[in-house]
Amino acid sequence: MEIFIEVARQRSFSEAGRRLGLTRAMVSKHILQLEDKLQARLLHRSTREVSLTDAGQAYLAPCIATVEQSQEAARALSQATQAGAELAGPLRIQAPSSFGSEWLADAVARFSVSHPQLAPMLYVDDALLDPIEHGFDLTVRVGGIPDVHALAMRQLAPCRGVLCASPAYLARHGVPQSPQDLHQHRCLHFSHLTDGTQWHFTRGAQRQTVRVQAAFTANNGVVLQRAAQRGLGIVYNTTFLAWRALIEGTLVPVLSDWELPLNHLSALYPASRQPSAKVRALIDFLVAEYQPVPPWDRELRSHGLLA
Repeated sequence: MEIFIEVARQRSFSEAGRRLGLTRAMVSKHILQLEDKLQARLLHRSTREVSLTDAGQAYLAPCIATVEQSQEAARALSQATQAGAELAGPLRIQAPSSFGSEWLADAVARFSVSHPQLAPMLYVDDALLDPIEHGFDLTVRVGGIPDVHALAMRQLAPCRGVLCASPAYLARHGVPQSPQDLHQHRCLHFSHLTDGTQWHFTRGAQRQTVRVQAAFTANNGVVLQRAAQRGLGIVYNTTFLAWRALIEGTLVPVLSDWELPLNHLSALYPASRQPSAKVRALIDFLVAEYQPVPPWDRELRSHGLLA
């Protein structure tokens, strides 16, 4: 039936054979067997073209439906088999270094305890590496998808921004009362922000944008946080990284009545193929870990540091 459908589409035994990896003679043999079984001639043959007979025309649509149902059943069986099988083999994961070391490494380790045949390879790097080019099964990234046609996405958790500084810095330089006051402060800047040194603020219907003069720039959140704790300036941070310092008081929230843009931590994987059972299982595990409220934000809420 699959061969008949391809011959009908291509109007050629030779072309159908080329697409199916069969010789022209083998294609012709299968069509003859099908016609013999149905006791009906399905195709007109000529030296120039193959065309459908009336019987072939009537048979084509239900034939296509039957083949598609068969293929769908095979896919469902394959997925069910994969779901029940032990997760095993390599699993290549890439993530930003700060989130990867602070949160993801522990989650992947706990996930692996339940699947001892799995061999995760966690690559932490703040560079925006192409997951397909570098062969990652799963990439965790802050923000959206760089190429919506090549990558599929599933959101894992909100990624909240927070401005903070050490008590010592604020004692020396004062506490800013509005975003515009940041022009008079030392600002510690994360170089991978998509809008460069423009920091955006929202409070109700109010919108403000400040282009800061970065006193210190780095491509790593841990580096910036340590600089802020040393009293170097006000850092644009994330709650998944700053939560412990805020609770312990080594960093203090700044301009907390203004909101920074809300981002998301997302799991990315190639859109051109179905994710494997081990990729799906890890994503499901991370979603259960981080939703609806991720653990770092729950800790901040329990201490009254997050609404």
